[in-house]
Amino acid sequence: MPDDKPMKSAYELAMERLKKSDKDAGVVWEPLTDAQKSAIAEIRSFYEAKLAELGILHQASLRKTFEPAERQTLEEEQRRERERLTAQRDEKIAQAKKGT
Repeated sequence: MPDDKPMKSAYELAMERLKKSDKDAGVVWEPLTDAQKSAIAEIRSFYEAKLAELGILHQASLRKTFEPAERQTLEEEQRRERERLTAQRDEKIAQAKKGT
């Protein structure tokens, strides 16, 4: 073999193709600053706590309810609230990544 370079894994080849396609599309990748990383960690921590609290309150409500229709309503409310909190978290993380 004329090249003494080790063979690249499929992952490395895929990452090179993605970087090339990003470069061709004009996408500029900038690493996150320490402040951004800190803000994102704080946002994730806050929303993990809110989701855990929601889960605990939901379980307590389910323990008090035995009627199937009411349990179904509680499940739907809990699902909607989880989706709302997750969407808020993702939006705040996106804002932190943009630096706004």
